[in-house]
Amino acid sequence: MFGRLRFYAGVMGSGKSALALQTAHHRRAAGRVGALFTSLGRDGDGLVTSRLGLTAEAHEFTPETDLAKHLVEILPPRGFVIIDEAQFLTSNQVDQLAWAADELALDIDCFGLMTAFDTRLFPGSRRLVEMADETIPLQVEVTCWCGRPGRINARVEDGQVARSGGQVAVGDVVSGEGTHYRVLCRSHWRQGDLGPHASEPTLPLALPESATTLL
Repeated sequence: MFGRLRFYAGVMGSGKSALALQTAHHRRAAGRVGALFTSLGRDGDGLVTSRLGLTAEAHEFTPETDLAKHLVEILPPRGFVIIDEAQFLTSNQVDQLAWAADELALDIDCFGLMTAFDTRLFPGSRRLVEMADETIPLQVEVTCWCGRPGRINARVEDGQVARSGGQVAVGDVVSGEGTHYRVLCRSHWRQGDLGPHASEPTLPLALPESATTLL
């Protein structure tokens, strides 16, 4: 008896959090015991939220979290684990998840970004690609302003595409002053071209009033 470790990867706005919540909901509806985890969520500690208005409580993980110890304590064999914002896992934490899938027979599904604003793989995402049983591209297509497939989560600082800085800076896919993100094709990321409507939001930041709580 063993579990599976899977990594669902996509750019910002591709529906990773919504799919994470739907997966958890259906598994709990089938009577399975599980746990949700997230890190640096857009709406505060301990919540997984999607831009479609779905939300659920979750355990908050940091780089110091011992996931192996935590999973042993809270889940029985054949339980499930959903991890949103999986790009923020450390390499060691991914190894702990692989151990939990093999030794505790947990089904572990990780949802996250593949690359940071600088086009480089997040360390956690890189290790997931190396260790996961499957790496699955998210199917929701996110396009650049020009209509080409969006491939890069560009960080925008004071109206300019950022070329340097730390990989982690909390923000969302929305326009405005300060730091935010915009999904661009490779060509327009290289050119630093945010398009003719760069000042207009691409996706809403706030949840709609009809937000639905799952689980």
